[in-house]
Amino acid sequence: MVRCIAIDDEPLALRQIKSYIERTEQLQLVGLCRSALEAQQMLEREEVDLIFVDINMPDMNGLEFVRSLTLSYFIVFTTAHSEFALEGFKLNALDYLMKPFSYEEFMKASQKAISLADLMSRCRAAESAVAQNEAESADTEYISVKADYKTQLVKIADIVYLESAGEYVRLHIEGAPTITTLFRLKNMETTLPANLFLRVHRSYIVNLKRISSYTRGRIFLDNGEYIPLGENYKERFFEHFKA
Repeated sequence: MVRCIAIDDEPLALRQIKSYIERTEQLQLVGLCRSALEAQQMLEREEVDLIFVDINMPDMNGLEFVRSLTLSYFIVFTTAHSEFALEGFKLNALDYLMKPFSYEEFMKASQKAISLADLMSRCRAAESAVAQNEAESADTEYISVKADYKTQLVKIADIVYLESAGEYVRLHIEGAPTITTLFRLKNMETTLPANLFLRVHRSYIVNLKRISSYTRGRIFLDNGEYIPLGENYKERFFEHFKA
């Protein structure tokens, strides 16, 4: 299932995309946004794969919004102005829908995201299985990760936290350089021991033994760094630290 949002300052355009998404079995509507700012706030709370975004919007237009994204998403631009098409494709958009567009045109663009999401899911599943087998065959105190064209053994206890970077994960390790590996945070979450690591944000997993203090919105680590505590993860986090 491909999770998607639509962004458009025109209510009629949003209703049309909503109806198209709801007609498509492989798509799941996460939310509708009237502005880029509203969409940014939603992306902080929700897991999203595909974004339908209008180009002509007040305050921040669709092109500026896509340039501001720090994570990787499938992008389909929607607009009534063809002159923006080239700039849209320079931002690696999957497709460009000219308003008004039919359901058939919508499906042609959506199918690109659906097919790519399925392919990426299969690749991640295969990589996860390989990593799991390698980890089980090595000392259980270590996890094996592929980075810089080689497989590295990382001591689990030395991992301070993990950070999502689109299709990659950054492992922040005590006393060693950060390792970046082609892996989804969700797969790392299932690989690491659940009694030691906890997902605290859509983009972060933390080593529970490295937490020095916390507030309602931040977790402070024993190395002086801090990471955000996501709204959707607070209940589980506080439950873990109940006396």
